[in-house]
Amino acid sequence: MSDTEKNLIDASAPLVEVNGLKQYFNINMGMFRTKPLKAVDGVSFQINKGETLGLVGESGCGKTTVGRTLLHLYKPTAGEIYFKGKKIETKQDIKEFRKKATMVFQDPYSSLNPRMTVSDIIGEPLDIHKLYANKAERQEKILELMENVGLNSEHAARYAHEFSGGQRQRIGIARALAINPEFIVCDEPVSALDVSIQAQVINMFADLQEKMNLSYLFIAHDLLVVRHISDRIAVMYLGKMVELADAKEIYDHPLHPYSKALMSAVPVPDPKIARANQRIALGGDIPSPLNAPSGCPFRTRCAYATERCAMEMPEFKEVSKGHFVACHNMDQAN
Repeated sequence: MSDTEKNLIDASAPLVEVNGLKQYFNINMGMFRTKPLKAVDGVSFQINKGETLGLVGESGCGKTTVGRTLLHLYKPTAGEIYFKGKKIETKQDIKEFRKKATMVFQDPYSSLNPRMTVSDIIGEPLDIHKLYANKAERQEKILELMENVGLNSEHAARYAHEFSGGQRQRIGIARALAINPEFIVCDEPVSALDVSIQAQVINMFADLQEKMNLSYLFIAHDLLVVRHISDRIAVMYLGKMVELADAKEIYDHPLHPYSKALMSAVPVPDPKIARANQRIALGGDIPSPLNAPSGCPFRTRCAYATERCAMEMPEFKEVSKGHFVACHNMDQAN
């Protein structure tokens, strides 16, 4: 195969591909017994170059675990992860992958080392991957990264505790950008921030994506935030992916009963439309991943559940172009 043909294949292939990803944690039940907690159970998706995939769902559904397992912060229990068509398997693969993939964490207060100056926090990835020739170049890169996220050069010698939550998250984003990544996992990056600051940070993510051709896995529980930034949205429930479609499609025409309930809860700024919208209230609590229901995990809270739902997990299949759903009774639900 010629280099030209290889380049054409690389251009058409997804940047990140995940197939059947599983992440189980063994929980000690006493008396030398353990039980697997199925935090992520057979999740598959693709992210294209320059795209943002939003990942939503209730707390505890496995969203963050997907992001951390994808970057091999947790060793996957099963499944395959590909980056630019190359399977990530060996320690060397992981090392190379982490030169192009990184993470922005949820809590800007605990994700920054309080003993390090801003300059050293942002410069740490440069040191690890040896991305500069001399100290002058290192400092130049740090100041450029700070400017990219809206921080002043005089902030470089300060410590993280001297900054507000929004500024700390900007420091975290600058640190993530230090390796000049192609792919960033954003783990609820604005949920700990004031609403007034959230919009600024979200707009900055969008500007950086356009400027640096970044791809994001954007994990969040705020559906309005996800809608604003995402090209496509995936919905998770109890470790499983139940729906995946274009952002507009999933907001206007959700097909899975759980997605429909989620979207009905999104606030609408127009009072007349808000009054006309019927909120779908789900009964019961989300089950524990330690004792997940048999078959479809949503069946204990679903108005359309049948015996088949208890017997077998529905296949996650494409029902229209680019729209994937896992539901036995989708026709009745719609």
